[in-house]
Order: sequence, then C-alpha cells, then structure tokens
Amino acid sequence: MNAYIAEFLGTFLLVFVIFVTGNYLAIGAALAIGVMLAGPISGGSLNPAVTLALLSAGKLSVSQVIPYILAEVAGALAAYQTYKFFWNKK
Repeated sequence: MNAYIAEFLGTFLLVFVIFVTGNYLAIGAALAIGVMLAGPISGGSLNPAVTLALLSAGKLSVSQVIPYILAEVAGALAAYQTYKFFWNKK
C-alpha cells in the first residue's frame, strides 16, 4: 500500500508543478525530488509509460502494474483539481 501512496504523491507533485510553473527547471526539480522520495518505496516511476517500461524490463510484476497506473492517474487528476481550485478562479 505504501508504494501506491508514494506513486500517488510523487505524481501529484510532478503534475502540480507542471500546472503551476510550466518552468522546465522547476519540473525537473520536482521530478528529481519525487523520484528520490518515492524511489526507495515504489521505484519512483511516477508515470504510466515508465511503469509499463519497468514491466517490460521485468522490474515490476503484472499484478503491480494496474494499481500503480491507477495511483499515478489519480495523483495527476488530484493535482489538476487542486490547481483548478486554487489558481483557476473565474
């Protein structure tokens, strides 16, 4: 369960920084921080495409892939909703 929470929070951080700043240095820093924090817990893929690459490389089992992808998509959607709530007031 901790791995899925780590994927959720890492993806949330990455996508939130993308929406708020759009700055490639800030996005790279957010990705690096997310991978450093989530890496020891979940592998730090933070992206469904990377999750599928880890599956094809044999680093993840098939039973882990769907929950990882669901956690990553949920983190991205939560980041979007948070951004919309705080920054997109119209």
